[in-house]
Amino acid sequence: MATVENNIPPGEDPAPYHEPAHDPRRRDFINIAAVSFAGVGAVAIVLPLINQMNPSADVLAQSTTEIDISKIAPGQAIKSSFRKQPLFVRNLTPKEIGEANAVDVGSLRDPQTLAERTKAGKENWLITLGVCTHLGCVPLGAGEGENKGPFGGYFCPCHGSAYDTAGRIRQGPAPQNLHVPEYNFTSDTVVTVG
Repeated sequence: MATVENNIPPGEDPAPYHEPAHDPRRRDFINIAAVSFAGVGAVAIVLPLINQMNPSADVLAQSTTEIDISKIAPGQAIKSSFRKQPLFVRNLTPKEIGEANAVDVGSLRDPQTLAERTKAGKENWLITLGVCTHLGCVPLGAGEGENKGPFGGYFCPCHGSAYDTAGRIRQGPAPQNLHVPEYNFTSDTVVTVG
């Protein structure tokens, strides 16, 4: 009887194991489903965290301020409030406008013309934040009988900064003019700040 020699090295399995064929579409679907599920979970967690950083309704209500300017006579100023800061609204007289325009802008510490600080056609309305740019004190000059300083505008009693009728720094330690917030006239008698 003849014997058939087996060419299998010792220790090897005589019947090789073949891995069953996998469907690549099934594996791709499982990967995509897992990533999608993780993405939806991440959005569900992150969205409330980001949403809580939005300003509340009371803060949004304070983001703009409407001011009736119909009762402000020429040469008069009023104090109001904008975002919890004092706001000065001043109705300049023709004399005050002339004085502001006569100043050499090159001689100013923070050079700005009156036209750059007011709206075209409404040059008599100067609207500034009532916060000294030195250390944040509230300057005098907007109230009746208050010290307007040597330049007829505003005077900061804390460290002696003096502003002219255009709210520009003219003397003292303040580095900048009184800031002009964003504003627009919604009618001839109402201005919206913010």
